[in-house]
Amino acid sequence: MNRLCDLMEPRVMDDDMLKLAVGEQGPQEEAGQLAKQEGIVFKDVLSLQLDFRNILRIDNLWQFENLRKLQLDNNIIEKIEGLENLTHLVWLDLSFNNIETIEGLDTLVNLEDLSLFNNRISKIDSLDALVKLQVLSLGNNQIDNMMNIIYLRRFKCLRTLSLSGNPISEAEGYKMFICAYLPDLVYLDFRRIDDHTAKLAEAKHQYSIDELKHQENLMQVQLEDEQARQEELEKHKTAFVEHLNGSFLFDSMYAEDSEGNKLSYLPGVSELLEAYPDKFVIICVNIFEYGLKQQEKRKAELDTFSECVHEAIQENQEQGKHKIAQFEEKHLSSLSAIREELELPNIEKKILECSADISELFNELMMLEMQLVEQLEETINMFERNIVDMVGLFIKNVRSLMAQCRDLENHHHEKLLEISISTLEKIVKGDLDEDLPDDLRALFVDKDTIVNAVGASHDIHLLKIDNREGELVTRIDSWCTHLVDKIHKDEIMRNRKRVKEINQYIDHMQSELDNLEYGDILD
Repeated sequence: MNRLCDLMEPRVMDDDMLKLAVGEQGPQEEAGQLAKQEGIVFKDVLSLQLDFRNILRIDNLWQFENLRKLQLDNNIIEKIEGLENLTHLVWLDLSFNNIETIEGLDTLVNLEDLSLFNNRISKIDSLDALVKLQVLSLGNNQIDNMMNIIYLRRFKCLRTLSLSGNPISEAEGYKMFICAYLPDLVYLDFRRIDDHTAKLAEAKHQYSIDELKHQENLMQVQLEDEQARQEELEKHKTAFVEHLNGSFLFDSMYAEDSEGNKLSYLPGVSELLEAYPDKFVIICVNIFEYGLKQQEKRKAELDTFSECVHEAIQENQEQGKHKIAQFEEKHLSSLSAIREELELPNIEKKILECSADISELFNELMMLEMQLVEQLEETINMFERNIVDMVGLFIKNVRSLMAQCRDLENHHHEKLLEISISTLEKIVKGDLDEDLPDDLRALFVDKDTIVNAVGASHDIHLLKIDNREGELVTRIDSWCTHLVDKIHKDEIMRNRKRVKEINQYIDHMQSELDNLEYGDILD
């Protein structure tokens, strides 16, 4: 840290500082002055230099959403923060600050060059999101563990690394270790790694590298398996039937059912519980498989709709382009004729004819757009009817299957209640031969107590079934509503954009004609 900064008061990164910095770095000619008068738009700034300003805390950068290069070196920054919106950042310089921990970089997925030179960092981590990282400068820090180097193996694009000035750079075999464990590195500590050094390093650490590669391969397989599971789960969620391809719902019914778990130790209940879960899971799997098939049908319906809309728009645009091409060919010829005409009455007549051609083109283009609007409206309405019907049928059939789950639960409840009452009668008569756990025996005080316990278990089970059904119905209803709303809104926006394009084109043509009328002719 330079002494000048130490003598200055810490400064806040506020709008005034940012505007001043952007103004200083922007164009100084007429265009730059005009930009200052009209106001500086931070989202248009691509590069920002904020070095030597005694900044203590990174803040107020959220508006620089398109920033590519950020220079924050030679300040007194203690924490990496406030960068989450700078997702387009490619180059970041935080050298010569007081940073102790690498953090706050999780959204910078496009970062290629990162400098943290001359800080107080002791560990290399929290860089996982920087998949495009090519240059990493960590010299003059406090990194003392060579195992930090192994962490950098995950960055497949890393070609330049600086670690000089750290305790590890003084370790014996430092260069060989890095060259061996980071074989794709081209530059280390500002020097190119020659082929001879790379081969020596590989030979020296071959056994350790082979073992590490084996472990990395195992981890990669585990990672891919987990990713596959997550992708499969997302597919199931899209179909609204996640966790219905097994015993998850049934298990959840007993997870919070303390009374039911106690009652499972009653004589005869174990036999009852042998068939119940299997039958219940079969129904859940039926819902799951039905849900996946219906999702495929909904996807096919949406794909067909999107294709129809695309084809209709494309065909309409081709017709519009054809009309514009015919118009422009005639229009250019007319303009040439006007320029060559010497008689004023003839000039005025030709200008009126050109203006009429422009109006005719406007009418033709707007007619095409109106035809497209009507065509798309009919297509959208048909899709809406189809998708609403599909969702309605899906909900109806799911409810029917869920009703079967309730029927199973009701049957189980009746049988459990019969066993419980029979057991109570045996206890009262002293005819019960089996020993019951103390917490279960405590339920058999009287008939009301045991009936309430069985009823409480039954209520929990029904609530779980009801909640899963309600969640499924609510989510697919919401999906359908949002999908249809978005389609209608997208069409409105498309129409507005197209009408604007037509008006702008016609205005341009008319303006060109007007300028010709009052410019070239008068000259």
